Amino acid sequence: MPHIDPALSMLFWSAATIGFYLIAKRVYRAWPRWWLSPLAVAPALLIIAALSLHATYASYISGTHWLIALLGPATVAFAIPIYQQRVLIRRHWPELAIGMVAGSGTAMFSAWLLASALGLDGSLRLSLLPRSMSTPFAMVVSGDIGGVPNLTAVFVILTGVMGAALGELLLSRLPLRSSLARGALLGMGAQGAGTAKAHEIGHEEGSIAGLVMVLVGLCNVFAAPLLAYFLR
Repeated sequence: MPHIDPALSMLFWSAATIGFYLIAKRVYRAWPRWWLSPLAVAPALLIIAALSLHATYASYISGTHWLIALLGPATVAFAIPIYQQRVLIRRHWPELAIGMVAGSGTAMFSAWLLASALGLDGSLRLSLLPRSMSTPFAMVVSGDIGGVPNLTAVFVILTGVMGAALGELLLSRLPLRSSLARGALLGMGAQGAGTAKAHEIGHEEGSIAGLVMVLVGLCNVFAAPLLAYFLR
């Protein structure tokens, strides 16, 4: 891509990112299939645009840095669903606590095994570990333990898209009848994509999925220094 003014580059890539996401949302509303999720379609369109224009990752990220900066306020805003679901937390905190520890431990252990099987090491392995958290939390944890936050964001998106698809399949096969179990499965296994899928199933399932997603992220952010200590 020829050199252009940084302000124009920021305007172009910001507009492209937001525009492709809005287009992807409209497509998903019309045809709600997991492979048409905005988390899959929007990045694919951006990759096609970047390859067509011979743009570098550096030019894209410099033009959309302000969007990434919004992850900070988004993380703070996660306090709202926790407050709204405080009654649910008090009532089911043992189940939620056990589920979060088991789910987070399984996700990180399986990521470690996958990295070992693929021969990945160093920062690449560490970037894969927080893949089962929502993006704002995963990027913080990745940076704390020595991973590459931007690479972790890619792993989170892939996990979310595939997790939502597999979660829907599991719900049709497993005898999970309570909204707590169904929402927790999607919130733990597929983060934001799973929460969106849970809202399609029911309001209570969506609320629980969002709550689990936030609590898992918060717990892992606080546990990241301990994790980093054991990974040294």
